[in-house]
Amino acid sequence: MSAPFWAGTEEVLSALRDGTAQADDIREWLEATGTEPASIIGLHVWDEAPEQSQLQAEMHAMLVRHLEEKQAAGEIDPDQLLAGDIAGHRAYVAVQEEWMATPLPDGRVPMDVLLDEQDAEFMAEWAAADAEALAELQAVVDEVGERPLPADQLTAACDAARTALAHPGLTGRLLAACGGAAEQAWSGNDQDLWLTLAAGVVSPAGEAAAPAGPSGLGPDGLAADETNEVPLALGALCALEHIDWLAAISTLTRGGPGTPASATDMACYVRDYCAADGMPDDPGHDGDVDEPAIEELFSHVGSLWEVLGATDAAQRLTPLGWWGLPEALQKAWSPAR
Repeated sequence: MSAPFWAGTEEVLSALRDGTAQADDIREWLEATGTEPASIIGLHVWDEAPEQSQLQAEMHAMLVRHLEEKQAAGEIDPDQLLAGDIAGHRAYVAVQEEWMATPLPDGRVPMDVLLDEQDAEFMAEWAAADAEALAELQAVVDEVGERPLPADQLTAACDAARTALAHPGLTGRLLAACGGAAEQAWSGNDQDLWLTLAAGVVSPAGEAAAPAGPSGLGPDGLAADETNEVPLALGALCALEHIDWLAAISTLTRGGPGTPASATDMACYVRDYCAADGMPDDPGHDGDVDEPAIEELFSHVGSLWEVLGATDAAQRLTPLGWWGLPEALQKAWSPAR
């Protein structure tokens, strides 16, 4: 290492002794050695050493050895990294990205196996959160007792839903995207269709609308801004977490028909639920209740619930919604879905 590197090392050590060192300062110094991988490479984020899985620890050690070889060959210049040279840092990251995308002698591609492991860990965490939330919801359903199914309202709602699904409007396209394969059951059992669509609002099962073409119109003749609004709305629905749905549906279930169910009401229910019961373990939840943000996310639910007959024109829970929304939430969180 050169004199500038050791001078930088002394600065970092002095900051550590003084208690003024920042995490970014230490990370920059580590990477300036030319042998410490960047904390983020592509879509992969390295865990801290004590938290790394066996696979992460193995891949991290192999990448460090690769960087040591590159540095010994003169292909990595620590002085450039220490000086904050942008081109030098990009080249340093490029070396890592190339290694991560290159098959190892045993055929494994580091980036692929690391992302696969992360996906599996996240899915396991999410399944556990599903199970925990499902148990809490079941307790509410048991507490409330029987909720009769209004057959006439179900028939009318399914007729309205089928009309919306067959129409190229925004609500119909969003409902179809939420239900996924529900189009296969459009003419089938009303109860199955309704629950599939309502569960899809909680956990969208389909794909977003196709992009608009050169004419500015989508495949169904919608303007580009309308076509692009479908994936945006789906993204908002997917951003709602277990605690949000659990708080909203639990409150509606306890309240019964006539309970206010606007987006503003939903945000208030989440706030009150969290204040009373605390924050359950939910992947990605930061522990804060941002009412305006939650209200915005729930704003896409209103039109879907209304066309499904779960709420009325005044955005209040209907007898059909009282029966069906808890059932749909249980369906969305069921591992058999």
